[in-house]
Amino acid sequence: MQKFKSVEELINQLKPEKPVYCIRKKSVLSASNFFQKNFPGEILYAVKTNPHPVVIKTLIESGINQFDVASVEEIKQVRKFSSSAKCSFMHTIKSPESIKRAYFEFGIKTFSLDTKEELIKIINNTDNAKDLELFVRIAVSNEHAEIDLSKKFGALNSEALGLLRLAKQYAKKVGLSFHVGSQCMHPISYAKGITEIGNIIKKTKIIPDYINVGGGFPSIYPDLVPDNLIAYFNEIKKSLENLKIENMPKIICEPGRALVAESGSTIVRVNLRKKQKLYINDGTYGTLFDAGTPNIVYPSKMIKENSSKIISKKMTAFSFFGPTCDSMDYMKGPFVLPNNIRENDYIELGQLGAYGLTFRTHFNGFYSDEVYEVEDDPIMSLYNRDINKAILVA
Repeated sequence: MQKFKSVEELINQLKPEKPVYCIRKKSVLSASNFFQKNFPGEILYAVKTNPHPVVIKTLIESGINQFDVASVEEIKQVRKFSSSAKCSFMHTIKSPESIKRAYFEFGIKTFSLDTKEELIKIINNTDNAKDLELFVRIAVSNEHAEIDLSKKFGALNSEALGLLRLAKQYAKKVGLSFHVGSQCMHPISYAKGITEIGNIIKKTKIIPDYINVGGGFPSIYPDLVPDNLIAYFNEIKKSLENLKIENMPKIICEPGRALVAESGSTIVRVNLRKKQKLYINDGTYGTLFDAGTPNIVYPSKMIKENSSKIISKKMTAFSFFGPTCDSMDYMKGPFVLPNNIRENDYIELGQLGAYGLTFRTHFNGFYSDEVYEVEDDPIMSLYNRDINKAILVA
């Protein structure tokens, strides 16, 4: 992979016609080291967030050797770089074929479920294996999340009681898990989830081998500045202590966005300006999906293409339109940029290490797979050396 010291160097050398995706290995390492140092348990990286080989390889090199996978293809992606890394199949709804392949072909022993039917499917398609680790995922409130997952996954508290008892009969080890939703903006959500787990433990008298607090740990965006991550970890630790379990289960989490969001950015070019509307060469059918319906506002920066170009100090709020002929290819923003931006100017959009690459399509023939490594800092960062504060780098 070609490497550049900065996005400015990249643009001035390549002057790309298509959108360009940038990866910052240093950002992956910073976030990984922070989680490993401060989270009170083990970290499983959620591969769905960004399965790019450079990201997976960098995480493994940083010391993360457990992965939350949702498909056989994601297992394969991890296995390219490590035959010993533990993959946990945490998708609660799986095909019989994928369970069978995961267990017999790739040696996956850990599976998640939220229904009796899924439990039976796992047992049948592993030929009644005696070495399974089964996680019962419970439904919890997603009220503080920007993207709600509670409508699709999780057993109700009343259902989880019977599921845990059943899973205990068939598993070598059992776990209880929950997910507070993507980009969770308040630590209290984790406390509520752990309280629900405590209620299940009290009613079933079953101490699980694992408690999985899931993902949802946030990154930083211009209009979404979360509390520092230490506050999230402290809330989790305090809530676990309140369970008053003599032999505490192993604690795990499944971060994705918080680990890799800062590591990626997309450089787009302006095709046309209509007043406060910028028509750009990437959009919601490309790396900018989350800027559409979820309306996540990415940090934005106009890139100085040459030394003679003057960038206005007057800032203006813009909305974006992508390159396709679909009117849904629209990003409300606001994206705040210099007032003198015009056609052919380049813009860097940050925090795209999370889901930017995975959501791309070939719709209308617009697709770019130009990926480069850059060594400069992200536009915004939650990680400032050992101090977990939200800072604007540029």
